[in-house]
Amino acid sequence: MLPSSLAHSQHRIQSRENGIRLDHYLALHYPDHSRSSLGKYIRSSHILVNDKTVKPGYRLQRNDLIAVNFPQLSQENEQQAQHVDFDVLYEDQNLLVINKPPGLVVHPAAGHADQTLVNGLLHRYADIADMAPLESDRPGIVHRLDKDTSGIMLVARTKKVQAMLSAAFKERRVYKTYHALLVRFPTVPKGQSNGQRTGRIVAPVGRHPVHRKKMAIRSDGRYAATVWNILETFPNSLCFAEIGIETGRTHQIRVHMSSLNAPVAGDTLYGGKLEKKLNVNAERQLLHASTLSFTHPITGKECEFTAPLWPDMHKILTRLRDASTA
Repeated sequence: MLPSSLAHSQHRIQSRENGIRLDHYLALHYPDHSRSSLGKYIRSSHILVNDKTVKPGYRLQRNDLIAVNFPQLSQENEQQAQHVDFDVLYEDQNLLVINKPPGLVVHPAAGHADQTLVNGLLHRYADIADMAPLESDRPGIVHRLDKDTSGIMLVARTKKVQAMLSAAFKERRVYKTYHALLVRFPTVPKGQSNGQRTGRIVAPVGRHPVHRKKMAIRSDGRYAATVWNILETFPNSLCFAEIGIETGRTHQIRVHMSSLNAPVAGDTLYGGKLEKKLNVNAERQLLHASTLSFTHPITGKECEFTAPLWPDMHKILTRLRDASTA
């Protein structure tokens, strides 16, 4: 057995989590893994509680320490060099700036063993393929976008730069701006006037207590702050917004805007399903990472890059604008 000091990740059980089944707890924290696969890892001692092997149904107690040591993904199954389409906006010997297409998964995970951005990077860049990655399945990756979110991403080409950029993201020294089509105008909290075109929401985000593929606003979640600015409104209630994130939590924009009764259009997971009468066909959440600003980790130069809206969003916006002026 591996001692907890060598764990890939650790979890200390809090009072509010007392009595939860181990497999249920893990399913909430590792939504990319099925409950059956988590059970196999528990039984094979890849997941330990207090350095001991327990059953999947073990009831957790306050201060229990869970040590998670998922088996490393195999090179031939998970890190194949494959041709994958993506646009490169900028590159030098240290890093890349790319425009990720919607529908492209960033790195191999359960249900997506190949044809990811990582597979494409390995195919196109020999230096990334030769890297000793900080995470076995994520060479060059320092941040992520959801599968169906398009837009700008930063990729490292050396181990040193990967560590430096990862630290910059963690310390909030990388600034990102998104654009989104929202189902309706945001409803602001009490004490603020509805109809204002700008706002800021601060609400902690954590794993949904029931739906393991969703996030939610939770009092015990991680601090998250989002600012929004409505750029355009349309007669069918849709709005085009510029959104900035002060933190980078999973699904942050999607959760925060949904909580303001203004989910991202096309985001069926968080209430953004479009009614037929709107006559807008969105095959994904209409969310695009537009700009990225950071200090170059090697040269010290201040950098800002912009990824143009993906064609599907641009087409929809053009049609909405034309209909508004007709």
